[in-house]
Amino acid sequence: MRPLYLAGGILSVAFGAIGAVLPIMPTVPFLLLAVFCFARSNPEWERKILEHPQWGPQIADWRDHRIIRRPAKLAAVAAMSAGVLFTWATLGAPWVYVSLSVLIIAGGWIVTRNE
Repeated sequence: MRPLYLAGGILSVAFGAIGAVLPIMPTVPFLLLAVFCFARSNPEWERKILEHPQWGPQIADWRDHRIIRRPAKLAAVAAMSAGVLFTWATLGAPWVYVSLSVLIIAGGWIVTRNE
């Protein structure tokens, strides 16, 4: 099972890296999955993610207390809103409705989490 968890962790980090650049794709949920996988396959890589200055505190907040701090909420909703505007400007309907749905569902979920 360790090789499968390792592969899942590496894939999750790759998706998280893509999410750091693309406004419609999340970063932290993929890094949470990577930490879960690395805890079972490569504790050194788990530790590196948890000690990362940008992402580590957010992951630890969720893992330990199930909270999302207000600046992270605002950044996530702002990035998803930018994704909606970008989709509207470049692709228009019906694709903008996909981005809008992600904003409403995921953004609504994020906003309702404890701080």
